[in-house]
Amino acid sequence: MKDFSNASFSPDLIKAMDQALEAAVATHPVSSTRVQTIAECILRSAKQGESDPRTLQTLAMVEMQLRMVEN
Repeated sequence: MKDFSNASFSPDLIKAMDQALEAAVATHPVSSTRVQTIAECILRSAKQGESDPRTLQTLAMVEMQLRMVEN
């Protein structure tokens, strides 16, 4: 996983990230590698200020799909 050791998130944002990850994985069953990709995107988006769970989920799923097309 990318280095997020210096990242700091509020409890509410952690809850939103958790909801986004759970929803993304439940909607589209994926391998553990893809779960990591989704989690990294959610962390990156949250670090940039996004806090809506649905938006975090959507951004992660779009990125995952784009990566699948590239490979």
